Amino acid sequence: MQVLPLLKLRHSLPTTVEVSTDLGLSKTPLTLAQEGLKLAGSYSLSWPFLEEIAANPNNCFTWDGEKLGKVTIFSEVSERLYSLYPTPGAPSMLVSGIPMHRIKGTTPELDTHEKLKAAGKPHGAALDTCTGLGYTAIAAARTASRVMTIELDPAVLQLARLNPWSGQLFDNPRIEQRLGDSSEVLKQLGEEVFTWVLHDPPMLALAGDLYGIEFYRQLFRILRPGGRLFHYIGDPDSTSGARVTRGVIQRLEQAGFHNIQRRPRAFGVTALK
Repeated sequence: MQVLPLLKLRHSLPTTVEVSTDLGLSKTPLTLAQEGLKLAGSYSLSWPFLEEIAANPNNCFTWDGEKLGKVTIFSEVSERLYSLYPTPGAPSMLVSGIPMHRIKGTTPELDTHEKLKAAGKPHGAALDTCTGLGYTAIAAARTASRVMTIELDPAVLQLARLNPWSGQLFDNPRIEQRLGDSSEVLKQLGEEVFTWVLHDPPMLALAGDLYGIEFYRQLFRILRPGGRLFHYIGDPDSTSGARVTRGVIQRLEQAGFHNIQRRPRAFGVTALK
């Protein structure tokens, strides 16, 4: 999305432009010249490469100095294609073309902010049940003493390593990563370990077990008394979202949670132990 303005300057060369080479995290003054966009050293991203990027607005790209490549990874676990999807802010992850964040009228980082606002300020030991690109874990680690985050699929973590916005997921010493199925990892944890849990599973059709009563009982078990849970569900105004929300509330109550409240701005519910 930042390439189109560069193409419009093709006939006004040479010129200096502010460009981000890390998907919008920062900007650097670079030179547009006859050979293309001049980068560090003697490298230049040629005009044909810039045109290829512009022709694929739903993709993020890497460039190694010679080859241009879309940021995509095929998962042997899910047998689905994962890719980074550009937004005005942090990129989202697409799973076979389906975005894993709210992006209509918002951005992934604003979506994460709404979830944490609904969940309350993370403190003490926090749990993020589904890592994804790590935005929840990174945000929670700003105030929590430690954060455990669980990811089922190694391919997702490979994709996160290619995402500049996910850097703190691997660099922050307060974040502990666990690889595995959340429903199995939780069984291995002690009782009353966490004060704060954010459960942001894939849609019900992709991960039905993460919406089940047995999983909710495990969440209840590992939460300390007074601990807080936020459960992302989806658009509460949609037919499917309303139906799933009703079922989630019922099963959370059966698992022992109380003070369950709908949080429509964050597309989820909160509950207390």
